[in-house]
Order: sequence, then structure tokens, then C-alpha cells
Amino acid sequence: MAQSFDVPLQSRIVDDKSPICIPFILSRIETYQKQHPNTSRPFIIGLNGVQGVGKTTLVRALAETLQSREGLPTLVVSIDDFYLTHADQLALAAANPDNQLVQYRGEPGTHDIPLLTSFLSSLTSPFPPEGIHVPSYDKSLFSGLGDRAPPSTWTHITSPPKIVILEGWLVGFRPLSPVALEAKYCSPTSKTLHRHLPAHLMFINSCLEKYQQIWDQFDAFVHVDAEDLGWVYEWRIQQEQGLRREKGVEGGMTDEQVRKFVDCYFPAYELYIDGIRNGVLGERKKACQLRLVVGRDRAVKESLVI
Repeated sequence: MAQSFDVPLQSRIVDDKSPICIPFILSRIETYQKQHPNTSRPFIIGLNGVQGVGKTTLVRALAETLQSREGLPTLVVSIDDFYLTHADQLALAAANPDNQLVQYRGEPGTHDIPLLTSFLSSLTSPFPPEGIHVPSYDKSLFSGLGDRAPPSTWTHITSPPKIVILEGWLVGFRPLSPVALEAKYCSPTSKTLHRHLPAHLMFINSCLEKYQQIWDQFDAFVHVDAEDLGWVYEWRIQQEQGLRREKGVEGGMTDEQVRKFVDCYFPAYELYIDGIRNGVLGERKKACQLRLVVGRDRAVKESLVI
């Protein structure tokens, strides 16, 4: 019997993205199984979505459909759960006191890549009889600065998944050459890059090199893009306002605080989004990436296979 991992089998989530994604994913799985008929390795999907675009809703719909309708045990993993520990993040910030990009979690360099590599290796190797624990990160600890949750609270899975979805806002970002980064920095259309020194941008660019061994394991990739990246600010403000209404939370981030929050992430969008749009998986995995482009209302306006 298929086991549900991480995402509960809730009522079917209706959206306009999963009906496009599911046929694409199933076609890629079918091809993968024909090419590797005897493999026990799970099919690994990378999923990138700009903030506020509805990535969480999509991931839940995909996991639910793959599990309940297709009978494929699916494990959803967020790269957010592999942030550095609080102590390690403080050490990174202290070692780079002038670089605002790494003072808090989020940017390349603020994740525990050895932990993520080890975790994925445990999934792609013979599944251990004692099962596997899925790391978790608690963003509420240390007054919102966050820390890795105690291992005793990590989800324990006892049978191997057939599908693994690794999602996150920077999943699939490829580092730039120094020449390409300089060209981005000098572009008159840049919104946030000039707020940072080139050396600080190069630092996160060099950190991104360590992530490539993870992205290279993807068998398929889904990218939820926006016609205008500037809408991310508006969408995150709407999310914050909705959260306060839903939970009856007093306070929370003001609109200006949300804008400053997004400002921390926007340089990476400016640097790396074109690389995602041009294709993450390279020539050897043609037609393995699906790009969904949404409008201001977050409805899909265009879809294409790369």
C-alpha cells in the first residue's frame, strides 16, 4: 500500500498548474522507467517557484495526485529544511560582516549542503531497514531567526518513496561566470544588484557551486515563473495580509517590512532566473523541464517544455 510522506492526503486541491504538471511528470516517469527498468532509485523532481506564486499549493496537489491517484509514494522535501544551524549561520554572518546577503538565512551559502547530499544519498542507495529521518527546520526559534529542529522531531519514513520532489525558491540556480555576473551587475535594468558590492555577489555565486551536485541528480524540473518578477513584492504582501486574516494574528510584517524581506532575495532572482528559463538540466536531458508562466493573477498564461 502506498504510504503518504510529509504531505497529508487532504481533499483534492483545485488549481490550474497541477493539471499541466501531472501529465508532464508521468510522461517523464514512463520514459525513465523504460530507460532504467530495474532501478530502485526514486525519480527526483526539482521544483522552483518565485515567492508568493502558489508553490506550496502546487506541491501539495502534485504529491496528493501522485500518491492517491497514481499510487506512487511521494516524498516532498523543502530546501528550507536544510538551512545551517543557528550557530553556523551566526558564524557565517560574523565571518562576512559587511555582506548583507548572508547575515540571515536564505541565499546560497546558508544551507547545509553536506546534510542535504547525505540525505539524498540515503534515498538513492539501498533503503536502510531502519528507515530514514527527514531533517526539519523551525523558523520560529530564536525570535524568528530559526534553527534546525531537534532530530527527535524529524519525520521518520520506513519505506522508500518512488518520487522525491525537492522544492525551493533557489532550486536549480546555476552559478554565473565572472564575466556574466559583471554584465548582470552593469545592466541598467537591475533593480537591486547595485545595492551590493560585486565581491559580495561573487561570494554567493561561489557558494552556489556546491549546490550543483544536487541539481545534477534531477530527472525532471518544474519552474513556475512570472511574466513580471516585480509582482513578487505584491504577492508576498498579499500572503502576509492573508495570514493575519486567517490566523487572526496581530502585527506581523508591515508592507514595508515585506518589501525589505523580498529585497534580500531579489538579487539572486536577477542573477539566476535567466539560467532557469534557459534550462537547468542541459542537453543530455532535453524535454525534461516544464516552465509555467503566470500572470499577475497567478493564473497560467503559458506553458512550455524545454
